[in-house]
Amino acid sequence: MPMAAEHIEAMIREAIPDADVEITDLAGDGDHYAARVVSASFKGMPRVRQHQKVYAALQGRMGGELHALQLTTAVPAGE
Repeated sequence: MPMAAEHIEAMIREAIPDADVEITDLAGDGDHYAARVVSASFKGMPRVRQHQKVYAALQGRMGGELHALQLTTAVPAGE
């Protein structure tokens, strides 16, 4: 069963409270999403570690309930 965009966003916000999260359903099927996550907590982290932090927030649902997630992470401007 696909995950709702709102559920993905809520899980990320719960794990990364300061995050600005934008979720886009890429195919309109509730199974292929893009996420843009901006958080000051990413400062100083390599991109791969930032992505790992977001994937950890999804608690193992990648590849199961959540089939595909195109992920972009960033630190807020000026940080």
